[in-house]
Amino acid sequence: MFTSHQSPVTSHGFFITGTDTGVGKTLVSCALLAAIAAHGMKAVGMKPVAAGAEQAAEGWRNEDVIALRAASNVDAPPDEVNPYCFAPPIAPHLAAREAGVVIDHAVIAHSYAALTRRADVVVVEGAGGFLVPLAPRYDMAELGRRLGLPVILVVGIRLGCLNHALLTAAAIDARGLRFAGWVANHLESDMPRAEENLRTLEAELKAPLLGRVPHGASVAAAVSALHIGTLLASIGH
Repeated sequence: MFTSHQSPVTSHGFFITGTDTGVGKTLVSCALLAAIAAHGMKAVGMKPVAAGAEQAAEGWRNEDVIALRAASNVDAPPDEVNPYCFAPPIAPHLAAREAGVVIDHAVIAHSYAALTRRADVVVVEGAGGFLVPLAPRYDMAELGRRLGLPVILVVGIRLGCLNHALLTAAAIDARGLRFAGWVANHLESDMPRAEENLRTLEAELKAPLLGRVPHGASVAAAVSALHIGTLLASIGH
């Protein structure tokens, strides 16, 4: 069990998690950044841990991090946006172990605090699902808890989404985090009974549906699908 006695940091921002890897966390994070910026606020994205990168002249380049920086309207140093970046596209704790690195919360907290001084809202995107390990007795859920951020859950709408969403929601509650809302991202254009699945999730998840992202949507289309006013009201904007 992952536990901590450290007090969480609190700030204006959101922690974006997903029901699995590849469900559209980056798409939704970028859409949130664009929508917040469109409301006249300074918004910056953060990917504390990224696995799957290529070496370039300026260092490691991860596609999610590149997308988050492009969607932000605040220019922040790469090591603040992405403190830990690993080459192999594998579980973060395994990538860190292979690199001889221990993912340290203090490093992530320092980068996050720096971003809060640059922007009104920080959108923090997790890696993989909510309970992905980062280090011994430290996982993605604990990272969100220590940063003190409300959670937005991206639900990949496909076969199995009901179980994945409900299990993740239960884990969010068990860790004592605030479940701010969820976004339905349609991963399949022809999923059987998609509407019925959505209605079931709306009835069972104890948080508002913040938007439905159509299959294959661009960031601009995802922005239009989000109910950004609900989120901004939740953080006092």
